[in-house]
Amino acid sequence: MAQDFYEVLGVNRDADPADIQRAYRRLARQHHPDVNKHSGAEERFKDIAEAYDVLSDPELRRRYDAFGEDFRRVPPDTDPAAWRQARTYADAGAGTRGRWSSGAGPSGGFGAGDFGDVDIEDLLGGIFGGRGRGGRGRAGWGPGPVPGSDHEAEVEVSVEEAYHGTERSVTISGPDGPRTLDVTIPAGVVDGQRIRLRGQGGSGGGSAAAGDLYLVVRIADHPRYRVEGRDLHALLPVAPWEAALGASVSVDTPGGAATVKVPAGSSSHRRLRLQGRGLPDRRGKPGNFYAELQIRVPTRLTDDEQRLFEELARVSSFDARSRR
Repeated sequence: MAQDFYEVLGVNRDADPADIQRAYRRLARQHHPDVNKHSGAEERFKDIAEAYDVLSDPELRRRYDAFGEDFRRVPPDTDPAAWRQARTYADAGAGTRGRWSSGAGPSGGFGAGDFGDVDIEDLLGGIFGGRGRGGRGRAGWGPGPVPGSDHEAEVEVSVEEAYHGTERSVTISGPDGPRTLDVTIPAGVVDGQRIRLRGQGGSGGGSAAAGDLYLVVRIADHPRYRVEGRDLHALLPVAPWEAALGASVSVDTPGGAATVKVPAGSSSHRRLRLQGRGLPDRRGKPGNFYAELQIRVPTRLTDDEQRLFEELARVSSFDARSRR
């Protein structure tokens, strides 16, 4: 069973946008993979992010309140009451017989007790998770329109494209042959995010609307950057004297070069945060960029470097293997 987004965020169903945002920020800080190393924290963080994405968007929240877990699949302009009634009949079990009765109620839909010659689950199967024996959108089912099915496809983008936004031409197969769509990927998308293309799914039967196409974004592995939610991580090589004495070092980020101050006395694996330099968020705070220090030494020393390192070794009492 799908999770209830309100329960995920721990808010009441009448929570206002400010309450939802406060709940999201509190839970995100608690379960962010950078601070919570428990197993399952990352999945929990993704659930929280998905719940916030839906409940912070007025249109998505309205549909979620009306159609529950089916909110992404229900065609637009569907009457919620008729939908709930149809859902009840579909859940009643296989073998129930019913007839589509578009004129039975004030908004059309399924008339109670009006079953006769069409299997109700067959009619709704494609909509409610494909449980019926047939599909939808087929001709010959009766006088009522049958909404088109929703489709899903993946689209892969680079870290830079996720940061800046990009465009893609997506080719979709269909009964009339392949068709190509030009799609705008907005700046700040995260791995697993779904982009809805209204009306680009399967064709509807009769006068029913076509289904929607959902593009699931996948961020490709990057040779320098590692992505966690909206946060970006990268190694930052530094010289031994920069780590020992401190330095201002340039670091490449998807948003351009930035300068980070390396504190004196730094060791490898120390993480330096560049606040707000991660992936942007059009509805909230951007992610952060974390530079992890990696001390490197020359593979070949000049005569002067050899002499100075030998002098340092002679005068220094530092023990790199000491536990203190």
